[in-house]
Amino acid sequence: MSDPRLDELSETARNRGLKLVRSRVRSPGKRRFGKVGLTDASGKPVFGMDSKGPIAKPEDAEDYLRNLEAKDWGASLDVAVMPRKRKAKTPARAAANDREPAPKPAPPKPKPKPKPSIRTAKPGDSKDLAALIDFLGHPIDERMVRKNLAALARLRESPLVAMLDDHVVGLTGIHKTVTVHRDAPVGRITILVVAEDAQGHGIGRMLVEAAEGLLRKAGCKIVEVTSNDRRADAHAFYRHLGYERTSIRFMKTL
Repeated sequence: MSDPRLDELSETARNRGLKLVRSRVRSPGKRRFGKVGLTDASGKPVFGMDSKGPIAKPEDAEDYLRNLEAKDWGASLDVAVMPRKRKAKTPARAAANDREPAPKPAPPKPKPKPKPSIRTAKPGDSKDLAALIDFLGHPIDERMVRKNLAALARLRESPLVAMLDDHVVGLTGIHKTVTVHRDAPVGRITILVVAEDAQGHGIGRMLVEAAEGLLRKAGCKIVEVTSNDRRADAHAFYRHLGYERTSIRFMKTL
């Protein structure tokens, strides 16, 4: 009989790109009875496995997956923890004398952190956008980006860019689709990327919220987004923003 708890644990592992391996021992009291382990897609052991099979308790595997998910959430939400500054050592006090101690200089004011902003993409952004798209894994030249921007502007679906210190550091695209089976247009986030050196400022969240606002104004009642199966950190990011996994995408090159 199937164990609901193990079935749920198996689904959690699958969402993390891993596979839950269950012990084949069916006799209670045996050493490996009820044990589980985790492997990657190729079958390489990841957690709770030895040469003979699973050796971990289900709750230990559950804790491992929960900790793994927590790490991905931090990465997908651009959370950066700045190291604490060490306190300067107090210099040794001089021997007491009749002179007044010199006043300590005021500490320098900390430099304010740059604030990101969102605006509509312009043709002059083409070079920076080509670099961002290439970083995401879709090589494209500046000329084609400029051509695509012009076409999207005519459709009133210009992408949005994130600015930080007067530099383009993020990109998201939107699209509205009218379908025969829905009572309102379907919104779609076609691309979302933030430069590696600009992560840690909440730019990904800002871009998604700005895209949702435009699609809402366009009459869309739902928003969908596609993410590669290998990008577990991106999946955690979208789930944290309220998105749910609803389908499997199929594609064919024409």
